[in-house]
Amino acid sequence: MSEDHYDDEHEHSGGGSRHPMAERFRGYLPVVIDVETGGFNCATDALLEIAATTIGMDEQGFVFPEHTHFFRVEPFEGANIEAAALEFTGIKLDHPLRMAVSEEAALTDIFRGVRKALKANGCKRAILVGHNSSFDLGFLNAAVARLDMKRNPFHPFSSFDTATLAGLAYGQTVLAKACQAAGIDFDGREAHSARYDTEKTADLFCGIVNRWKQMGGWEDFGD
Repeated sequence: MSEDHYDDEHEHSGGGSRHPMAERFRGYLPVVIDVETGGFNCATDALLEIAATTIGMDEQGFVFPEHTHFFRVEPFEGANIEAAALEFTGIKLDHPLRMAVSEEAALTDIFRGVRKALKANGCKRAILVGHNSSFDLGFLNAAVARLDMKRNPFHPFSSFDTATLAGLAYGQTVLAKACQAAGIDFDGREAHSARYDTEKTADLFCGIVNRWKQMGGWEDFGD
C-alpha cells in the first residue's frame, strides 16, 4: 500500500475540524519520540527508555513543545542487550533509582497522552518526529507488535526526520551540532537520555517549522 493510498483511506473523521494544527500537517499531530535501546535491531534488542513530547500551536500559528512523557523501561523477556549500547547511553540497569516500568505500562500512558492531544488539536492521527526517525519508529512499532496493541495512534510508516530537516535548514545532521546552529543550548553530558534528546529534538523541530513560517514559506491555504 502506498503512503498516499494509506492516507486517503484514513482521512479526517472528525467532521472537518479546522483547528490550525490539523490544517498545518494534513490532520496529523507531530509527536517527538526518542528511544534508548540495547542495540540497533528493533526485533531483538531491548527498549530501555522512551520519551514523547507533544507539539502545540499558538494563536499565531507557531508551534511549541507541550507535554513530555518519559519512562525507563524493563527489557522484554529474552531481549538482547549489548554491553556497548549500555556504555554509550550510560544506562545502569541495576541502579536502585532506575524505577523502570513494563513496555505495556509505558506505551499505554504515552498513547493515552497522545490521544488526548489529538482530540485537543482536532487531529486524526499522530506522526512521529525523531532525529533519524526510522530508528525510533522501528522500536516503537516493534514494541506495539510484541504487545499486540490495537490502538496505536501513530502513523505506521510515515515520520518527520529532524536530521533531514536540520540538514536542509542548518547544514547539520548531528543533533548536538544542529541545535548549536539553531541557537539551542545542548549539554553533551545530558545526551543519550531519552527525555533530554526528545526535548531538544522538539525544540529543533519547532524552530525549523517556525523559521519556515517566518520566512514566508508557509501559508494557510485553507483560508
